[in-house]
Amino acid sequence: MRHRVAGRKLGRTMEHRKALMRNMVTSLILEERIETTLPKAKELRRVADRMVTLGKRATLHSRRQALSFIRTNEAVKKLFSELAPRFSERNGGYTRILKTGMRQGDAAPMAIIEYIGAPIKLSREERKRLIAEQRREREDQAKKEAKTKKKSKKTKVEDSPKSKKLKGKSEKPSGEKKGATKKRGLGRLLNRDK
Repeated sequence: MRHRVAGRKLGRTMEHRKALMRNMVTSLILEERIETTLPKAKELRRVADRMVTLGKRATLHSRRQALSFIRTNEAVKKLFSELAPRFSERNGGYTRILKTGMRQGDAAPMAIIEYIGAPIKLSREERKRLIAEQRREREDQAKKEAKTKKKSKKTKVEDSPKSKKLKGKSEKPSGEKKGATKKRGLGRLLNRDK
């Protein structure tokens, strides 16, 4: 008989199961919506609702309790500053589980778990399209900047006094040999004594 036996084992040891729940609740708080298997989502719901209850208490002790379970400070800040005030008038039932069908590889039942009132996120195709548009815009902008830089360099070279002098003196002085160049820098100083 399973009297007073609560929770699912999920085929893991107690330590692994606790680590899994800590990771998943941290991700759920930060993202507000994650996709996982249905049994994990049902188990995560218990933990996620408990974290919101801690956030609604808004005491130093409840913040420390949340920090002992949630992995990042960023998630705890979001829990206490955004999620808890959102559910201040609500008594429980802070999460929603949506069944999404079976997973392709092993036919595991999948589900999306989300906090109620989570912002709508784009689908994968919409996100790819948006990223491609942004990339095209950046490339076009970079091309325009490159064209303007080339034009500005050309005008600077044509207008500079050195370029005017170089145009008049394109030929080498008659005293030097055709292939010879002046030695410069340290080499010139070293050869001076010879």
